Amino acid sequence: MTADPQKILIRGVNWIGDAVITIPAVRSIRRAFPDAHISLLVKPWVSEIFRENPDIDEIILYDDSFKRYTGRLKLAKKLREKAFDKAILLQNAFDAALIAWLSGIPERIGYKRDGRGFLLTKAVPVEKDILEQHQVYYYLNLLKSAGIEPADAQPYLYLTDNERQSARKTLSSYFSADRGPLIGINPGATFGSAKRWPPEQFAELIIKVINELNGRVVIFGSPSEIEIADDIITEINRLKIRMKIEKIGSRILVMAGKTNLRELAALISECDVFVTNDSGPMHMASALLVPIVAIFGSTDKTATGPFGEGHRIIAKDLPCAPCMKRECPEGHLNCMTAVTADEVLCAVREILPVTKAVFLDKDGTLIEDKHYLNSFDGLVILRGTKAGLKKLKGAGFKLIGITNQSGIARGIVDREFVKQSNEYIEKELGIDDFYYCPHHPDEKCSCRKPEPLLLLKARNRHLINLKLSYIIGDRESDVLLAGKTGSTGILLSPTPLFEKTEAAYIAKDLNDAVEWILAREKAVS
Repeated sequence: MTADPQKILIRGVNWIGDAVITIPAVRSIRRAFPDAHISLLVKPWVSEIFRENPDIDEIILYDDSFKRYTGRLKLAKKLREKAFDKAILLQNAFDAALIAWLSGIPERIGYKRDGRGFLLTKAVPVEKDILEQHQVYYYLNLLKSAGIEPADAQPYLYLTDNERQSARKTLSSYFSADRGPLIGINPGATFGSAKRWPPEQFAELIIKVINELNGRVVIFGSPSEIEIADDIITEINRLKIRMKIEKIGSRILVMAGKTNLRELAALISECDVFVTNDSGPMHMASALLVPIVAIFGSTDKTATGPFGEGHRIIAKDLPCAPCMKRECPEGHLNCMTAVTADEVLCAVREILPVTKAVFLDKDGTLIEDKHYLNSFDGLVILRGTKAGLKKLKGAGFKLIGITNQSGIARGIVDREFVKQSNEYIEKELGIDDFYYCPHHPDEKCSCRKPEPLLLLKARNRHLINLKLSYIIGDRESDVLLAGKTGSTGILLSPTPLFEKTEAAYIAKDLNDAVEWILAREKAVS
């Protein structure tokens, strides 16, 4: 293996869901080669998944101009001119290996599949046990077999603040007078009808969400799935008349065929729960860490289910499932029709975020900031902190610590001490959980504030409603984190602040922040 490659080509996969599943592999390659120029070769319809990903320097589109053998030669010439040192082929096809070989890339790594082993310099055999795990590990195993240490396995989809704000504007303008949980509905699935829960059952579920949860519903779908959304609305109108229900329509927003991929992702990120078939948007939701209820029939829930904590998968244990067929060979889709709206609603209730929380920075908020604290000798809890947090607990808030600890990556702070000190603070102050990012800022990781990965993980574990929650910290990154998640940000600043801040309130200390939260809660109750 090349010791220090300067230019790496990653051949991406061709479908949206599969592309999301490869995100941890892309992150692992960047962690292994932080200074390399990394290019991603993908089909145009997949490229938007990676557009804001900081682990990629360049996206090369494998578009229609590279069709057929002459097109492949044209693409190979283009890649040869870029002088890549290494090609890592996440796609399994013979075509991927052929193009890498034609491009003269000296090191070519991929699975030994599709008769392409002779074109690879590192042909990794496909072991049976890796096919029995989630597909995230399929791609990470390829890298591990090539000597590249896997990074965090959780897929994460990067969104810009403008994308988030645009999604919120769309939702608030439609649901201006309505409140209640926002439930995303994804009734389509590209693979085939065998993966789709019937429209009439989606319709029954939507009525139950609105009536029993006081919910708001967004129906998603591609342009080719508009008809499915129309069928659902038709069935809702039929049921509404039969059940003598009013004011259903104003709580349903149909976005099928009205979004591009980035707009879809931003809208999904605003949902409290996402109900879906096995599909590309399901994997997008899991990479946005939105709680998912996934309905599975013909496909394998172990290999392609939503990745991460806090999801629910509903699948019937039938002799024919999973059959992996596009259409039901029996013609009656027992595996899907047997799933009832009540079952799905029950799963929605189980994972619906309903708890209020206050997220707390550590250094400078809970304890004195000693600039890379690395021993208990210097750990001093700020005066009045315990009493203030006790008031928040009494008001029904969960307390979650969330902190950047780049001293670990810098070699200044011991990771074990961070864990032990967090556990000590939890016990002393009654904090429910603690999350920390150990990475250097230059790594541009998804868990360093203001990126919301850790906060979203906490949301799914503790069923936290972020829109009802607060974030308190002494840096603008804490405030920006609040903005990314719809929470309310409070900045601690004991002296007058002359810089611009997005904080909803500037508090002189933690107790001032606590009193402001309690007063605000009383005013809106």
